[in-house]
Amino acid sequence: MSEVRLIQSIERAAAILEIIAQEGGAARLQHIAAQAKLGKTTAHNLLKTLDELGYVHRRAGDARYHLGGRILNLARIAGDDGALRSRLRPALESVAKRTGEMVYLAVPSGDEVYYLDAIESAHALTAGACPIGVREPLEGSAVGLVFLAFMPGLGKRVLANRANALSPHILSEIKTVATRGFALDLENYQPGLHCVAIPWREAGEVRASIGLSGPSARLPPQALTDIAWMMMKEVERA
Repeated sequence: MSEVRLIQSIERAAAILEIIAQEGGAARLQHIAAQAKLGKTTAHNLLKTLDELGYVHRRAGDARYHLGGRILNLARIAGDDGALRSRLRPALESVAKRTGEMVYLAVPSGDEVYYLDAIESAHALTAGACPIGVREPLEGSAVGLVFLAFMPGLGKRVLANRANALSPHILSEIKTVATRGFALDLENYQPGLHCVAIPWREAGEVRASIGLSGPSARLPPQALTDIAWMMMKEVERA
């Protein structure tokens, strides 16, 4: 059997990700370089590339490198979506019971939104079909805006790849979501439909989004804002 020749940069990048994981998901440059037996400049350049690709990122006021949304997304795909669905189902049921509107759970999948679960509206007159199993562009929904606003690596990559295709309104809304803490869709993507979406975090990282939608006549902006804060309290218990 012929000897497999490893590509050094890939081998080093994989080692860096393993080192960060072994440190609980975050590590400083000096520690990473020492453990990987690399010079600080080499380690920094590799980390910068991994950051650009979304596999690591740095938080404001924190000198450590954290595992990024892209690798956490890969871990979720390789793991059990059913476990995430079961964990957050009680929160979805509680929100649906309190509002009577359609509530759904979404996760990032590559550069798309994937809907894992949903509870239909209790109202006879509904707007929108049950989205379970549906995929759509990140910029095509309130839950997608949550991921673009709160997953730095993902947002950076999508904005870099689709900057010319995204409207000024979408770019402005991503910034607003990051400041406000939740996303609102006021008939932006479907006439007559209003939506709100909040992030769900695990160990400080956004892993999923819970959204709610219904007819705009039934869900004015202030009602959506109130619902967003209620939803955030519900997911804190998850």
